[in-house]
Amino acid sequence: PLRGVILAGGAASRFGGRPKGLEVVGGRRILDRLVAEFEAALGALPLLVANDPGAATWRPGMQVVADHALGLGALGGIWTAVMAGPAPVVVAAWDMPFVTAALIQALADGLVDHDACLPASDGPRGVEPLCAGYGPACEAAIAAAVARGDKRAIGFHRDVRVHILPAAEVAAAGDPGRLFFNVNTAEDLTLANEQP
Repeated sequence: PLRGVILAGGAASRFGGRPKGLEVVGGRRILDRLVAEFEAALGALPLLVANDPGAATWRPGMQVVADHALGLGALGGIWTAVMAGPAPVVVAAWDMPFVTAALIQALADGLVDHDACLPASDGPRGVEPLCAGYGPACEAAIAAAVARGDKRAIGFHRDVRVHILPAAEVAAAGDPGRLFFNVNTAEDLTLANEQP
């Protein structure tokens, strides 16, 4: 079985420290939007990775786990998701209100013959590591990366079989500019609410 995981990490410094996933986009909290897409794709409630002491109250009935190791940024969230899975996981950052069930399913399908499946994007890395699929083999690879001081979210890729979901397949799951939109600031929240 494959599990969905929502990553609620980060200090939200550009958002005044407020929990970004609890903000409302299109009449629903971002967290609730993501939960609905994960349930539609995978048929089960996703796991929530969060260090906030109030996280257990955000969505009653949802399992919450804290980061396995602090100070690792995005990589720490991915590592925790893989460890807590413990099956293959598809993760999404909780500030991405427009992730679709179709994208989640495509990432899950990409894990069939690979250890990691990341969607191609126009982002700085060319892929989206915080909206991706990771298999159990990633646990040891991330541990090795951390041991050598590499905290990059993609620093462990050399040690696993990585599949990049082609741009055409990403586009089939939704508009890439919308799929990977992050709510990092109050201005972003306004933009998100202006989207159809």
